[in-house]
Amino acid sequence: MSLIQEFKQFAMKGNVVDLAVGIIIGAAFGKIVSSVVNDIIMPPIGALVGGVDFTDLKVIIKSASVDDAGNAVTAVTLNYGNFVQTTIDFLIIAFAVFMIIKAINRMKKKEESAPAAPPKPSNEEVLLTEIRDLLKK
Repeated sequence: MSLIQEFKQFAMKGNVVDLAVGIIIGAAFGKIVSSVVNDIIMPPIGALVGGVDFTDLKVIIKSASVDDAGNAVTAVTLNYGNFVQTTIDFLIIAFAVFMIIKAINRMKKKEESAPAAPPKPSNEEVLLTEIRDLLKK
């Protein structure tokens, strides 16, 4: 089997295709959650804390300056506000995934707990039952 055929067989397996779909949907879901956090959740929190935009929170390590040649030297900052926002994004995504998995597990548990119908007797069993009933008569 050639390398190309082997790769094609691997790539077309159901699990690989499902994984690709999951990654694409996950990326889109991440963008939605980022938008929810950035545009809906963080502005009210920032207003409650005094009108602060969390992405602007930072500690200045070295101020911006101009060097001897007249070139502007940018400030060196520790941007902890971005970290706070990213952490909130992560927590929301993790909670949403947890709730989805919990719902899936609940549905699986209901399926497992439902009583299964007794299996249909085989042809041999039916025939033997008929013979037994005839012999009783």
